[in-house]
Amino acid sequence: MSTYLRYLLLPFSLLYALIIMIRNKLFDVGFLKSASFDLPVICIGNLAVGGSGKTPVTEYLVKLLEGKRVAILSRGYGRDTKGYLQANPNSTANSIGDEPLQYFHKFPQITVAVCEDRKTGINLLKSDHDVILLDDAFQHRRVRAGLYILLFEFSKFSRPQLLLPAGNLREPFIGFKRSDIILITKCPLQLNENERDNIRNKFSSAPEIPLLFSYINYQQLRSAYSPLNLVPTLTDQTRIHLLTGIANPKPLVDYLNQHSKDIIHHEYPDHHPFSLRNIVNLVDDFRNDPAINKIIVTTEKDAMRLLDASIKELLLDLPI
Repeated sequence: MSTYLRYLLLPFSLLYALIIMIRNKLFDVGFLKSASFDLPVICIGNLAVGGSGKTPVTEYLVKLLEGKRVAILSRGYGRDTKGYLQANPNSTANSIGDEPLQYFHKFPQITVAVCEDRKTGINLLKSDHDVILLDDAFQHRRVRAGLYILLFEFSKFSRPQLLLPAGNLREPFIGFKRSDIILITKCPLQLNENERDNIRNKFSSAPEIPLLFSYINYQQLRSAYSPLNLVPTLTDQTRIHLLTGIANPKPLVDYLNQHSKDIIHHEYPDHHPFSLRNIVNLVDDFRNDPAINKIIVTTEKDAMRLLDASIKELLLDLPI
């Protein structure tokens, strides 16, 4: 976004900030009520719109809680349904959202549910579970979690911390004080102490909140459709057709650039519902590409939106 456009939108951001601050104050003083629950509820959220790494953190917690009866409750962003739904073998990205579908495929031993009203969702889940993970519910103050883990993407600290629509904050930065743990995500592998201190200073008004740093550890490529399919090894001669519909694909692009500088990026907005035309264009580009060593790469979350039968048919015989 240009600086000029930010200035034009700033008055709207100030109005939005005022509304959010009044709303938060009403919850803080108890005028607006938050529901509490008699089982552990862990909220994973952020202050900014866009990808901050909530999905891998949620998956990490599921692994830590192995042996417990765990449920993940999400809003189900991007779905075309309403109300409370539990994931099942017939669920699709359209019915429950791509992230809940990813959780369901990855952790069949847990319950994955979606509901816009988190209070309703928790009440429907609590009797059969030991712990509930709330995916992206930091601003959903009608429920009170027992633990709030707040995520900040490392790269976003270099941008102005402005509220919507001039910036990407959902609420004023001071909202971080409601968290119990602050986790800085997608940090460089070689994060020096000066960079750590610069970030610590931004949260110095609440030194009692633990501040942690994390980085992405990419795993080996695997077939999108069958674990039995062999995946070609990436070399500096590999031409990568990269398909993404995520908020910030830059860390992935940077990682792939370590293996190949020859990347053709088919980039779409976050949670983009891939159309048949989108995939036909990708397949045509790939088939018409004269490169001998080539591969289609996408993210685990994007792959959930490639399971539709008509799309899968186009991609099934390609190295994706």
